[in-house]
Amino acid sequence: MQTWPGRPYPLGATYDGSGVNFALFSEVADLVELCLVDDVGAETRIEMVEHDGFVHHVYLPGVQPGQRYGYRVHGPYDPAHGHRCNPAKLLLDPYAKAVEGQVDGDESLFSYRFDDADAFNDDDSLGHTMLSVVINPFFDWGNDRHPDHEYHESVIYEAHVKGLTQTHPGIPDEIRGTYAAIAHPAMIEHLDALGVTAIELMPVHQYVQDAHLLEKGLSNYWGYNTIGFFAPHNAYSSTGQRGQQVQEFKAMVKALHEADIEVILDVVYNHTAEGNHQGPTLCFRGIDNTAYYRLVDDDKAHYFDTTGTGNSLLMRHPHVLQLIMDSLRYWVTEMHVDGFRFDLASSLARQFHEVDRLSAFFDLVQQDPVVSQVKLIAEPWDVGEGGYQVGNFPPLWTEWNGRYRDTVRDFWRGEPATLGEFASRLTGSADLYEHSNRKPIASINFITAHDGFTMRDLVSYNEKRNEANGEGGADGESHNRSWNCGVEGDTDDTDVLALRARQQRNFLLTLLLSQGVPMIAHGDELGRSQQGNNNVYCQDNELAWMDWDLEPWQEELLAFSRRVVALRHDQPVFRRRRFPGRGTDENGLPELGWFKHDGLAMTDTDWNESHALSMMVFLNGDAIPEPDPRGEQVVGDSFLVAFNAYHDTISFTIPEGLSDDGWVVALDTSDDQIGIVSVFDDAPLFVPGVEFPVTGRSIVVLRRS
Repeated sequence: MQTWPGRPYPLGATYDGSGVNFALFSEVADLVELCLVDDVGAETRIEMVEHDGFVHHVYLPGVQPGQRYGYRVHGPYDPAHGHRCNPAKLLLDPYAKAVEGQVDGDESLFSYRFDDADAFNDDDSLGHTMLSVVINPFFDWGNDRHPDHEYHESVIYEAHVKGLTQTHPGIPDEIRGTYAAIAHPAMIEHLDALGVTAIELMPVHQYVQDAHLLEKGLSNYWGYNTIGFFAPHNAYSSTGQRGQQVQEFKAMVKALHEADIEVILDVVYNHTAEGNHQGPTLCFRGIDNTAYYRLVDDDKAHYFDTTGTGNSLLMRHPHVLQLIMDSLRYWVTEMHVDGFRFDLASSLARQFHEVDRLSAFFDLVQQDPVVSQVKLIAEPWDVGEGGYQVGNFPPLWTEWNGRYRDTVRDFWRGEPATLGEFASRLTGSADLYEHSNRKPIASINFITAHDGFTMRDLVSYNEKRNEANGEGGADGESHNRSWNCGVEGDTDDTDVLALRARQQRNFLLTLLLSQGVPMIAHGDELGRSQQGNNNVYCQDNELAWMDWDLEPWQEELLAFSRRVVALRHDQPVFRRRRFPGRGTDENGLPELGWFKHDGLAMTDTDWNESHALSMMVFLNGDAIPEPDPRGEQVVGDSFLVAFNAYHDTISFTIPEGLSDDGWVVALDTSDDQIGIVSVFDDAPLFVPGVEFPVTGRSIVVLRRS
């Protein structure tokens, strides 16, 4: 085969219309072989004799998209010093834009023998591992553009590609569970009717199936086991794995953008699928183990793990940082995504061992003209020492607010001494973010996510039910801050079912009325259940998939969800760009006011009453503190919201001095039909001093007449 020297940049396989340039970084390699694999699995090896700055490269004229390939890296195999080169293992390209196949768990994937961990394994892994694929980078984007949604206008919808679409009756069977299914008009109609502005997809980077799960008849459903940071996961493609997955992913993004919906990716840059020292040799480990992975300082045969997965990427190595930044830019510029949610983001800030908000990774993101301009969401913790960092990320970042989740759950299950913190979470968590000059939009508010109970299960189970995972119930969080409303699990008790439905409405309404950025977990809008399993990471079946065959109460909940999202979009007081409470209107009325159920202002003593489970908040629509960033006039109504987490009905009194016009009910979570009724023409008018009942464990939203 004719070979040309090629170039060291860009890394990966780059098709230019005439041939392909291949470039691979390895500081430790003595020799790198590029291996082309034909349709019957036969291999052609080409020595990459050219290398510059530890990048080995070659150009092959005539090679076309769809070509399968891998690398064999010759170099030291010396685990005690951190080196694990093994040319018997066919390795994925870290920059592969597409991947074909999946690993099969064969012993040849490992560099040691199963019956003797100290014995070197030189079995060839070709035929048992995944193959990199050259792609055609060209795609007709037409007039595609990034939707223009400011953070404070956003409603994020966390979803799983397969779980969201696998049983949807409006989607053809042959594309269910794929990128094409998300792009289908039936799915886009659901997202649009719900009012979400962004879909946050759980991992779609190419990931590896765990052999130990496959042996138990399970699988890695969630996908937090990345091996390819540039490649869309091939199992989510309905059209093929020779690069078709790239085209299908782009078509999905284009379709969502046409519906004015952003695409945010849940990305896992903190570790890879190669696991600990007993994991397989698939890619990075065999290319340059000491460059890519954080090793124990005085025992380089083992990995320093802050992720709980067996390894952590070495965030101070320039080529690791380059890999991550190149990947992020690729997904923005070539795949047109609109943002990222970073799994276990504290690990990315560990330049050495401690979490450092001034780490090189944050510096690179801050100065990058592409990545710094999209939505950046951190999961602000990892499993290492000092890993819980809620409120401590740099100003450019937003964060999953775990404190919000915990507080709102506690309030609605009636935990004592939660009222003050609940008020703080409701108004944007200034105690967490204002010290670093951040705004309420730094807080991604959520009550449920993929990890944990669904919202329906949160009000149906006190204890997790994870036996199906095959770990004896030992997996998953045990402290869920859940409450089963009186009966554990399924029940026919109508009173319990009514309370559970009301609690779900309470959670959804609280979430959408809170300052910050709300995130809804897929299916919570219609009461999805996982039968009490709070860790369905390995359940690729009906237990984890959405069930679109809705009962009447689920139809009602979906209608309610749509109405609440619409209320947030319509009313600026629920989505301020800065912390409320500092301004007044032209009549001197405050922007924000807190009242007891008797209509009197809250005092410090009232906030500190451990038994207090009720309050009212006044949101003054005439005191918007700053204009919309587009220069548009911001107008809206004023609201009085009554929260009652007590078990019995409480009589609330309309406060004096807020409005002479009176108030009308806009929403009441005790009414299971209120989501279906859009206008209350005959709603009673409540004037100052008038009492109105608020059912136990419910919310009443009053709009100024």
